[in-house]
Amino acid sequence: MKKVFIIVFGALILTGCNNVDDILPIQQDVSESLKITDKVGIKLSTAFVTSEVSMNVKIENPGKAVIKITDISNRVVSKEEVDLKVGDNILKVYTTALPSSAYRIALYDANNVRLGITDFNKIN
Repeated sequence: MKKVFIIVFGALILTGCNNVDDILPIQQDVSESLKITDKVGIKLSTAFVTSEVSMNVKIENPGKAVIKITDISNRVVSKEEVDLKVGDNILKVYTTALPSSAYRIALYDANNVRLGITDFNKIN
């Protein structure tokens, strides 16, 4: 029932648009600290984090991906599935619940292939 409502609601919105500009994707400005030159990857705006950090996730094929955060013992402390578009995807990572330590954050595609990895330090 929920899917039917979303499809019907989306169709009503799209048929109500008269201007082509209304349905174009919004361009995201990527700051210098988050730019990724490769076709695929993951990058944090800073390696030293207190409560949150901006992250750019860049992929070639749209779809679902998994972001995992592991501690220094390689235990998964956070795992989240996200829907990504082609190119840059700016996300926020909230780290308030993590104790101060070193962590690794990695991006995996739907087939569990690692697409990128980076480290950060949670500080108070």
